[in-house]
Amino acid sequence: MPWCETCAKFWTPSSMTPDGACPSCGRTLSTTPVAGTTVAPDVAGATPGDDTQPPGPPLTLKDLRQMAVGPEGDGDDVKAPWHFKLMLVALALYLGYRAVQLVILVVR
Repeated sequence: MPWCETCAKFWTPSSMTPDGACPSCGRTLSTTPVAGTTVAPDVAGATPGDDTQPPGPPLTLKDLRQMAVGPEGDGDDVKAPWHFKLMLVALALYLGYRAVQLVILVVR
């Protein structure tokens, strides 16, 4: 859904002008990327909010994922936080305790 930074408002495509501009301030709007769609990247040297530059080649979903990860890696080296590991240990202990209770119940 198109977002106008100046007005701080989302606009539906049917409420925008025919050329894709904001009806309040007249600024050309870009859409938020959605999975499976392509968007035009910022042109090198363009300032943020400068929509007068011609669009470059469309970005694919793979390009968007790479931009989200950043240049330092592919994100595979991210470790689970300590409290998640603690939760898994607590879950294993609880399920082990319940399994022992089940065995005792069945044996009696």
